Amino acid sequence: MKNRLKLLRVERGWTQEQLGQQLNVSRQAVNALETEKHDPSLDLAYRIAAVFERPIEEIFENPHVR
Repeated sequence: MKNRLKLLRVERGWTQEQLGQQLNVSRQAVNALETEKHDPSLDLAYRIAAVFERPIEEIFENPHVR
């Protein structure tokens, strides 16, 4: 799933490790999300939205909407 996770993380000056700590996931999990190798669970998507204080729709692109 396309996302803006890396852009948002870099804007805040956070490492993947720092974001992972905030989300309670590994640095490798953050990397997998940023490189779009894995999609987040619904719970994780909500936690990411909360950390960045943005709606999920601003972070993740819905592949079913054009």
